[in-house]
Amino acid sequence: MHIADGVLSGPVLAAGAALSAGGTAWGLRKINVENLPRTGLLAAAFFVASLVHVPVGPSSVHLLLNGLVGIMLGWAAFPAILVALTLQAILFQFGGLTVLGVNTLNVALPAIFCHYLLARPVRGGSRLVCMLSGFSAGALSVMLTAAMTALSLYLSGDSFISTAQALLVAHLPVAAIEGVFTALVVAYLRQVRSQALGSLLI
Repeated sequence: MHIADGVLSGPVLAAGAALSAGGTAWGLRKINVENLPRTGLLAAAFFVASLVHVPVGPSSVHLLLNGLVGIMLGWAAFPAILVALTLQAILFQFGGLTVLGVNTLNVALPAIFCHYLLARPVRGGSRLVCMLSGFSAGALSVMLTAAMTALSLYLSGDSFISTAQALLVAHLPVAAIEGVFTALVVAYLRQVRSQALGSLLI
């Protein structure tokens, strides 16, 4: 979800930038030579998936894959998502540079939450548990991102309340699609290439 430049208030922008900087710094500490290719691959997947978007007021609706990114990368999701959003802002004018911190936080924090909540059952549960956890990660991450984006708009002014509500409703079908996609991907990876899911990067 890309919030455009010039929409959010100064305090919201400052808080988002500070929290994203902290998350990115911690995430960079979790990246090593072994998981660097996986981090780059998932950053690219996130970049491509979120290119096709439908505008909803000052934000947009599109696939995210942040649930999958969170499960596979943990805290490394922060720098991966930051790089992808930065390139989208520079190359395609999606979102903007001043709001980059808030956009990164809104996408990466739900990814981290899903990592702590669902990464273990994805890796260690039965096939059914793996798929259910994957679906939950995909759907939950989208709705949490939509909620955080809506909250960012709400905190920036009462005029965005209707847009925030529309954003939440618009992401219900996206959450279902992402849930199914994430479930299929994690089940496939665990069956044919389990090492691709990697160890827990907490």
